[in-house]
Amino acid sequence: MFTRSLPRWVVPAVLWVLRVVTAGMLAVDAYTHVDQAFRYEPNRDNGLSQGDLFRIEAGAASFAALAVLVLVGRTAWALVGWALAIIVAASALGAVMIYTHYDIGALGPLPNMYEPFWFAEKTRAAVAEGIATGTGTLGFLITAWSAWASRRTKRATLPEPLARRRDPPLRARIRHDT
Repeated sequence: MFTRSLPRWVVPAVLWVLRVVTAGMLAVDAYTHVDQAFRYEPNRDNGLSQGDLFRIEAGAASFAALAVLVLVGRTAWALVGWALAIIVAASALGAVMIYTHYDIGALGPLPNMYEPFWFAEKTRAAVAEGIATGTGTLGFLITAWSAWASRRTKRATLPEPLARRRDPPLRARIRHDT
């Protein structure tokens, strides 16, 4: 089977584009939540108001965007950055979809956030969260795959361990042609 590998610059370039798109979508999400937080401040049951939750989401999205852009050097840290972006974006997308379609009511310190209609800011945030979830997942998978592939090729080029190199048994080394 004939397979060609990609040029060395392709994977880093794709990861760079995915980082920029993911961070940009998380920034859109953060801006939208900060911009809308004051409108939801009166929605408070026992603990947090919905405006407080919007500010927390904006902070988490900003932190995740920064993590995706900064944590690029080591593979383990890059995977942590991608995972953080996926968690933040997917949880925000899940929350907006659930609270749009189902009236769950108040959950512990969380207020009842049921809002069965869409408007421009809500749609923009949901689209940004969906794109950030998708690009974050792609970035995570490509980073994990490239780490696995590089480890695999390094392992294939290493010499065999000394424990596996054995001399033939003494019987095989004795010449019997005398």
